[in-house]
Amino acid sequence: MVHAVYLLDDDNSIIAAVTNLLTSAGFTVVSFTSPQAFLALPDYPSPSCLILDLNMPGINGLEVVHALSQRGYTLPAIFLTGFGTIPISVQAMKAGAWEFLTKPVEPDALITAVTDALKVSEEAQAYAAEKRDATQRYHSLTPRELEVMLLAARGLLNKQIAAELGVSEITAKVHKRRVIEKMGVRSVSELARVAERLGLLK
Repeated sequence: MVHAVYLLDDDNSIIAAVTNLLTSAGFTVVSFTSPQAFLALPDYPSPSCLILDLNMPGINGLEVVHALSQRGYTLPAIFLTGFGTIPISVQAMKAGAWEFLTKPVEPDALITAVTDALKVSEEAQAYAAEKRDATQRYHSLTPRELEVMLLAARGLLNKQIAAELGVSEITAKVHKRRVIEKMGVRSVSELARVAERLGLLK
């Protein structure tokens, strides 16, 4: 199984140094100097991880990770920065960073971080695929179906959903059936689990 290491940094010297280090350690590296080019990829097959600069013009590293998350991807992210401060590292960790390393990065520390991140990605591959599929299905719902999904996932019955939305019980039932079909689940309890996985039940 091929393990891809995506490398995103606007500094070509960093790209060259990190690529040389990781390829010599046996990793497959795919590099980008532009966040836009990286985010334009149609897919990010697992297992993989992302090494990226925190401070880049236009779109910063935190925004890149957020954009991936919005699309249902959970690549372990290893942030590299020349300006490592405690507030910034805390912010990166909250955004879902796997590791936070300062430049110039210690070779052994980076290799260890990449090895561990790829292992986690491999273990989470099935879960990530399910979440991505659920995210795509969720985005296919109409605004009304989104409302019905949240109410049904919270345990409301057809009659209660109808009252909440100001529609007939039959209409609520039809909407709920469509939601269940579009989300690819067989029951309301499955729908609730998917909603929880997508972070909709807060």
